[in-house]
This record gives sequence, C-alpha cells and structure tokens, in this order.
Amino acid sequence: MTSPPPAASRTHLVLIPSYNTGEQVYATVRAARAQWAPVWVVVDGSTDGTAAGLQALAAADPLLRVEVLAQNQGKGAAVLHGLQRADAAGFTHVLAMDSDGQHPAELIGEFMRRSQQRPEAMVLGRPVFDASAPLLRVRGRRVSNAWTNLETLGAGVGDSLFGFRVYPVRALIAVMRGQRWMRRFDFDTEAVVRLAWRGLKPLNVDAPVKYLRADEGGVSHFRYGRDNLLLTWMHTRLMFGFALRLPALLWRRWRRLPPFQP
Repeated sequence: MTSPPPAASRTHLVLIPSYNTGEQVYATVRAARAQWAPVWVVVDGSTDGTAAGLQALAAADPLLRVEVLAQNQGKGAAVLHGLQRADAAGFTHVLAMDSDGQHPAELIGEFMRRSQQRPEAMVLGRPVFDASAPLLRVRGRRVSNAWTNLETLGAGVGDSLFGFRVYPVRALIAVMRGQRWMRRFDFDTEAVVRLAWRGLKPLNVDAPVKYLRADEGGVSHFRYGRDNLLLTWMHTRLMFGFALRLPALLWRRWRRLPPFQP
C-alpha cells in the first residue's frame, strides 16, 4: 500500500515543462502528484493534444496547475515562465523534471528534503544509467561535464545535463534575466554554471535515469547535429564568461582554503 503524498508545500513545487511527449506526460504528471504537491506543468506549444488532456486533469485536481504557451519557445523558456509564476505565488524553490518519463518521480520527496535542509544550495541529480542509455549520449555528456568542471573551477557539479534538479527560484530568475540564452537545450548546463558563479553550492544526489523505447512511449527531441552545435556555442560563451570571472572565482576559492600549515 502506497503512502499518500505530503500536504501541499508553500515553498517547494514540482515544475514540468512539456513539449509533444504524447501519452507519457500523463503518466509523468500522475507519478509526480503521487509524490508531491503542488505540481505545475508548462505546456510549451505542444501540438499533440496533451494541453487539453492536462487541463482536464487539473480541473479535477486543485494541486495540479497547467500553463499553456501558445507557441513552442524551448525548455528554458518554459521553465522561466514557470519560475516567474512560482515567484509571484510566493514559492522559493522548484524541482524541474522532464515530462518524458526519464526522471525518477519516486525521488522527488528526497530531493525536496535536501533542498529544505539546504535552501541556499541547488540539488542536482547525478544520473545512474542502465542498459537503456544510448552509449553516444553517455559518452557525449562526459565532454560537457569536463567543460563544466573547468568553467566552474571545480565547484563540484556532478552532472551538467541531467535536468532533475531543485533550484532556488529567485537566483535562477536573476541569472536568466541577465542574458538572452538558456532558452532551449542549453538551459540545464548553463543554469548550473551561472548559479555556481553566483556562489550557489551544488548538492549531488544519485538518481536512476531510464531511456524509454518508442514502443514504451519514449519520445526524444534531441538532435545530435543541431543540439551539439548549440552546446558548443554555449560552452564557447561560458568560457569567455569564465575568463572574465576568473580572478573573482580564484579569490573566492582562496578564501575557503584552510590556513597554511608548514
């Protein structure tokens, strides 16, 4: 027998951006609601009919909220929309998770507890892959992780691409308002780098990730050529930003060092 979800939080909510994931989004939303309240979904211009289905679910569940964007704007833009609404409603933290069934809804409570214990930090999922993970994707993220480690001067980001995370709302809004990028697939990596530059500590928590097959309802909008070019451009501009911030990052790192012992 499963335990009921906790009472609705006034500070932490689950935020699910969704774009054309078909029937899988309903399973993801139900799984999230079984673990947490409230849950918000931002439908990012989907054309698969799921906006109406999600609105029907929300009509029967006061702790589920659905926002519908008229046109597809990208994951980062959908998250920013949700962040701004969450801030206006008084929430301080959001757990962002994908709608395609890859992220472990059963760990929502654990991630939220970590965030409540350390509200000044960002709680980052560190993916644990099984045999369903495409080898090319697994190897490719090692490159992105290496760049992220350099760009943050070894701040301790366990994984730069895994989108199952708890963010402090106002810090992330400030980062995104400060520049015009981070609106599409570049969101996840750039968010942790820029938050680390602001001094937010990463708390890494292992989380299993599952890549669903097409016959299981799996949908992927990742395009190797287009999105790898986007990531390359992202790391290029982050390296410029890193170079400009290097003295400040080194100073912050030096101040944390223990006194010299001869």
